[in-house]
Amino acid sequence: MINRGRVIAEGVNSELDELRKIAYSGKDYLLKIQQREIEKTGISSLKIAFNNVFGYYIEVRNTHKDKVPPEWIRKQTLVNAERYITEELKEYEEKILGAEQKILALESRLFNELLLDIVEYIQPIQNNANRVGQIDCLLSFARCAKMNRYICPIVDSSEEIDIIAGRHPVIEKQLPHDSPYIANDVFLDQKKQQIIIITGPNMAGKSALLRQTALIVLMAQIGSFVPAESARIGYVDKIFTRVGASDNISLGESTFMVEMNEASEILNNLTSRSLVLFDELGRGTSTYDGISIAWAIVEYIHEHPKNSAKTLFATHYHELNEMERSFKRIKNYNVSVKEVDNKVIFMRKLIQGGSEHSFGIHVAKMAGMPKSIVKRADEILKQLESDNRQQGIKSKPVKKIASGAEGYQLSFFQLDDPILCQVRDEIKNLDVNNLTPMEALNKINDIKRIITGKK
Repeated sequence: MINRGRVIAEGVNSELDELRKIAYSGKDYLLKIQQREIEKTGISSLKIAFNNVFGYYIEVRNTHKDKVPPEWIRKQTLVNAERYITEELKEYEEKILGAEQKILALESRLFNELLLDIVEYIQPIQNNANRVGQIDCLLSFARCAKMNRYICPIVDSSEEIDIIAGRHPVIEKQLPHDSPYIANDVFLDQKKQQIIIITGPNMAGKSALLRQTALIVLMAQIGSFVPAESARIGYVDKIFTRVGASDNISLGESTFMVEMNEASEILNNLTSRSLVLFDELGRGTSTYDGISIAWAIVEYIHEHPKNSAKTLFATHYHELNEMERSFKRIKNYNVSVKEVDNKVIFMRKLIQGGSEHSFGIHVAKMAGMPKSIVKRADEILKQLESDNRQQGIKSKPVKKIASGAEGYQLSFFQLDDPILCQVRDEIKNLDVNNLTPMEALNKINDIKRIITGKK
């Protein structure tokens, strides 16, 4: 910024260099004056200082004031000292203060002259800057490709994304030297495998897989080589992501509200050329709400007549694996693990087929959770799995409401709500064929009391 000075380099203008020497070398000059006056007067405690009232001054303690030369002019008396000025100090003060103003004015003038001189060269300067920028970018691409074993992708107008042995360009650089990155294949198209549901345990690498796919597609389309063995990218117009958990407290929006806002933006703007990445969508609400919303979103993307975008959907809702049975372009994959001696080994490899185990308790154990909590959590998990083995969405595929209907519904009688179970029993025990209108009204009233809790 011009008004902060130091815009013009040294050696450009001799007058400017001289003024800078005066303004910025003042401390050295003042120290020389101070040392000279100490030797001249014999006042060892003499010092030169500055204030805004009367500028530079010499301060002498009262014990030495009898040694003060007569040509010094007394300006201020303190309790233990007196302050003086000299003609030499006043002259130098004027030089310093004047120099700072002159420097700013001179630099501004020199800068404006420079601008006027280069106006006629603006176009070639901008062209050169553009070329240098392109060379810099391409050189960075080339060096990264050579250092990190990137390959040249094929970017075409097909509707396929076919990545063989893809890697995450950032994560692979952060791993220890003896830990190679586990590469994975990803294939998406509009005919056979439009949507991939990715299940698997926490920390297995689902999120990394989503991100590396987006990065490889992006890198390919900006002209860079990519971290993979081979890659064919049918160009995409937009990359949509709904990853991570966040909230917006200042606007009163919960994590789930932010999640839904972002999902809504995606669904309202995607095209058949878009790449969509959903990571744990719906986890901010209850299980059944989350499953229902996730199911409906995946179904919408699959069934959309025009904007059937290629989608990776990472989730802990294993119930979504049922969608593969009813939708021909939805495929189940999972990030594999091995369980050895009650310990989990993350294989980081994407394989076909769904997973029904999240290993959350194992992760809690790895995080240092107290053993008593881990043991109790394992007991509760086994009990819940035993109680619900024959219930829930997993036990029965979700069916279409009717031919041509827009969505699917979960069975009302599969919910594990005791009130709904009681309502179910009331309805199941009815003899509808022999029920009078009055008995029917009374039974409806009974069911209403069950739901509202009123006697």
